[in-house]
Amino acid sequence: MGKKIEAGSSLEAADINGDGIITEEELEMHLEFKRKELEDADAMRDAQRKMAWFALFGMLLYPFAVVLASLAGLDEAQKTLGSMAPTYFVSVAAIVAAFYAKEAMSK
Repeated sequence: MGKKIEAGSSLEAADINGDGIITEEELEMHLEFKRKELEDADAMRDAQRKMAWFALFGMLLYPFAVVLASLAGLDEAQKTLGSMAPTYFVSVAAIVAAFYAKEAMSK
């Protein structure tokens, strides 16, 4: 036998069949859904954090690629990397700024 719920209750979403009574199975399904939702949100935050760190490391390593191309005598590669640098740095800065702005707004 399930428990009756009040209209407008926070548990109203757990009443899957809409009969006004929450059974043990409905409650377990609701709790499992909430747990999965939290796990997904956590995984998304982790992925975004890794993306921001990867972008920062790329931004730091990019100048070394230009220097290495120069030292290796790859003049055309050096010119190409040098000409791409302004666009690359602005793009990466936008990714990192968006991540930190989202973090600041969520708090």
